[in-house]
Amino acid sequence: MTSSAYASHPIDPERMPWIPMGRPGLAFKPLRFFRDGSGWMYLFRLEPGTRIPQHRHTGETHAFNVSGRRQLLDTGEVIGPGMYVYEPPGNVDSWQVVGDEPVVLLINVKGAIEYLGEDGQVLKSVSSADRLETYRRWCQEHGAEFLATCE
Repeated sequence: MTSSAYASHPIDPERMPWIPMGRPGLAFKPLRFFRDGSGWMYLFRLEPGTRIPQHRHTGETHAFNVSGRRQLLDTGEVIGPGMYVYEPPGNVDSWQVVGDEPVVLLINVKGAIEYLGEDGQVLKSVSSADRLETYRRWCQEHGAEFLATCE
């Protein structure tokens, strides 16, 4: 078929600025949002010393370390450039950036990310719709072109 639905949709992340994600030390470049709200794919940048608190994935997550190093706090493992981490649905973890270099990850998230309190209660849930809204709002506020693809 020759329909545009079957055409490639390249994205050049170099044309996209790092979009702040709320608290200092976190930024992203969204690449794709799945139209059905099932997930998103993005480049995630974290500054040295940044810690990701305990969270649970409601769907599977795939994370490829592009640069920098991060330590999985539950196991002590250090994930460096070129390493890949698969997180199955229900996985609970926390991690932090180690060393003097920012970490950049290529992440594909299915489902939502639930940030947990000390008793395991959900303090905050982040979905692809939340990330899409963050990106749309940033583009509008800064007069920037919307470059991510939406399935």
